[in-house]
Amino acid sequence: MFSKPKIFLSWLALLLSFGSVFLSAWIILPAPNMLLLTLGVGAPEISPGLFLLNLFSLLLAFFGIRRRQLQRLTCIISLIGLLICGWVLVSIPITQMQMARAMQQGLGADYLKQIPASAKAKMQIYPFNLANFFGGIPLGRTRHQTDIVFATPAGVPLTMEVYQPPETGKYPALVVIYGGAWQRGNPRANAEFNQYMANRGYTVFAIDYRHAPKYQFPTQLDDVRTALDFIRKHATEYEADLERMVILGRSAGAHLAMLAAYQPDAPPIRAVVNYYGPVNLTEGYKSPPSPDPINTRAVLRTFLGGSVEELPHQYQIASPINYLTHPVPPTLLVYGDRDHLVESRFGRQMYKRLLQSGNTAVFLDIPWAEHAFDAVFSGVSNQLTLYYTERFLAWAVSNQ
Repeated sequence: MFSKPKIFLSWLALLLSFGSVFLSAWIILPAPNMLLLTLGVGAPEISPGLFLLNLFSLLLAFFGIRRRQLQRLTCIISLIGLLICGWVLVSIPITQMQMARAMQQGLGADYLKQIPASAKAKMQIYPFNLANFFGGIPLGRTRHQTDIVFATPAGVPLTMEVYQPPETGKYPALVVIYGGAWQRGNPRANAEFNQYMANRGYTVFAIDYRHAPKYQFPTQLDDVRTALDFIRKHATEYEADLERMVILGRSAGAHLAMLAAYQPDAPPIRAVVNYYGPVNLTEGYKSPPSPDPINTRAVLRTFLGGSVEELPHQYQIASPINYLTHPVPPTLLVYGDRDHLVESRFGRQMYKRLLQSGNTAVFLDIPWAEHAFDAVFSGVSNQLTLYYTERFLAWAVSNQ
């Protein structure tokens, strides 16, 4: 007969092993809908923690379960979870080396020497740090101004958040555009990133734009351009150096960032950072991902006002990949190979076109990452991405 504590341990080990392997499975399983996409995004990013959870459930099963068959089943389940999480952990140093090579190929083998020592001193020392994973990436002190109205088109107030270094001075301007399928979001998104970059010596402008379906393209691009004009007019007030302006966007925001920077009449912009942004809307409509948790075609119809068959020209002028007929700012592209909203093949396509047109570009891909991986700020993918993003930006504002 088993005592009640032993029965409790057996059930605990079994439930823990099933729970940990269920969460770990979303590292490799494609999410079929938006609800499960949250697990698909988060699971790879917390894989070190899931690895420990699977290891604990394995040890608990081995020492806490006396029935041989139940013990064997629970151990097998936990081992599966360990192998899945282990794939990410083993891939971290390999991916980091690939990213380092990509940066050198795109910017030059000695690009780090072009970054001032004062800027290097503020950067993360390691591409991935377990202490930061468990304890959080230190953000540092900043000054923050909120809800600054920069325009009221058609009576709609558009606002921005401004993050500044703790000390007064004159700093490079970093314009940040949020994602959300052009339908949702606000400038308060990704506040940790904005605070981090401000502490590292940037005046960060997180800007707003009007949303579909009420407002369709090119309204969003017009709003971004209006925000850039406002920043240029008020640069002194916010301690921003207009000669060192860079622009960064995520998903739909990355799409708008590229469009704004690639216009022939765009204001001087030193560099563009594209986190998993759509670049070829025509092809994206014709060949959506599978599975397609966001319903890509419906999103594009909402944004542009119809299908690609109905509005081919609109899809063409809304695609950043079609604006490479003239020199554009150096561009950093970051995509996850497991992205089921904007597939990484589009990022590679954009990268090749940028190089073919004689522009400077860097492409970083993350084998395990889903769309919006940087939502987990201290996660595995964002640590690697942040490490190289701040180096790319420091290079861009220092050496052109």
